Amino acid sequence: MTDGKNGPAMEIVPVPTRILTHNDDIVDAMVHYTKGKAGPDDIVTVAESVVAVTQGNIVRPEELDYSLAAQVLCRFFKDEGSLASPHGMQVLLNEVGTPRVVVSMALGFLARFLGKAGMFYNLAGEQARLIDDVTGTMPPYDKHIVLGPREPQKVVDQVRERVGCFGAAILDANDLKRAFVVAHTAGLISEKVSRALIDNPFGNGSEKTPIVILRNFRQYQEAP
Repeated sequence: MTDGKNGPAMEIVPVPTRILTHNDDIVDAMVHYTKGKAGPDDIVTVAESVVAVTQGNIVRPEELDYSLAAQVLCRFFKDEGSLASPHGMQVLLNEVGTPRVVVSMALGFLARFLGKAGMFYNLAGEQARLIDDVTGTMPPYDKHIVLGPREPQKVVDQVRERVGCFGAAILDANDLKRAFVVAHTAGLISEKVSRALIDNPFGNGSEKTPIVILRNFRQYQEAP
């Protein structure tokens, strides 16, 4: 919560839901659970993994056919990363193609040698950044690999229109003080959205709070 010195204080409000599944429409769910809670100065945000789950953009490791490329390329990534496992890497290869991943890795290593980090993820595409390895925290999908959401811009635009709020956003946040804005509606400053959610208030597992309202975000964003 902001101190409100330049207007009404911004308040972070996690919204309880039931467990959302591939049988749900994420826009309908967000409209339903924020009804009467989100106003014209607020923004409605949601965790990207939950959006992907409701879209059925998930896969179980045993459903994959593993290539030699996946088994080799995954070894070049740090153990804590989602691409460090053969199944995480195979999903990326299936999504964007082996040639693109190989070229992106080669250019990424070269860029890192020259002092520029993160080039691989820029070249390999959004899924390289958003794929989540087997989560273990989102029953009944705790044995699935979760990809990034499809058409995230369309999702947030529909949420803003139907909720009647100031804006909407999809976030990829974690407990390591990292919050990446996957998509947001026009007029929002992504840096301020991510800063407001840096402590990851989303609860995608037993907490069942995958939706978060930022009340009075319009005033927070416009404050100097």
